[in-house]
Amino acid sequence: MADIFLPTLHAFAMENSFTGSCGRLRFKIVPKVEKLNKKEVDMENSTICAEYWYGPLCYEKSKIEGENTFPMSEQGRMDLKKWLEELA
Repeated sequence: MADIFLPTLHAFAMENSFTGSCGRLRFKIVPKVEKLNKKEVDMENSTICAEYWYGPLCYEKSKIEGENTFPMSEQGRMDLKKWLEELA
């Protein structure tokens, strides 16, 4: 099984997107962050959305083959990592 790197939960909570690859698998992860106020993230209502495709082309030129959404939590981040590793 492949070992895929993902940023920390804090990186996603700060609204940072992430793209990565493993072999032919390519993926893009985009957080959907809800705020409690100007500075605090509502972790319970925020999510991490991932799309994947296979091949050498970039996101904009590829056919997205699937997607999944996970809760904005450490368990959700680990479930996302496991899901991607199973696709690789």
